[in-house]
Amino acid sequence: MPVLTVLPYHLEFTTQEGHEPGRAPTKDNLLVFYLPEKEEWQEAVGRMQEAGFEAVESWNPYWDAEGKGKTFEDADGWRVVLWNGAWRA
Repeated sequence: MPVLTVLPYHLEFTTQEGHEPGRAPTKDNLLVFYLPEKEEWQEAVGRMQEAGFEAVESWNPYWDAEGKGKTFEDADGWRVVLWNGAWRA
């Protein structure tokens, strides 16, 4: 995954042979990565772009607010948001 390079996480998406993956049900079904350090966020955005993804306008304007978020969409309509900020419980 272009976003995570040195973090101790493993995120795996699986498929079943002979079955096509479905499209995202809405444009607001998101996988969000909170990256509190601006440099780390900028590097992650750059890696997504280098991997061929282009940022798209978010369905929910919250994710585009103040230039802190970038939303990327894959060919099946699934979206990933890179957010420059810490997650708040």
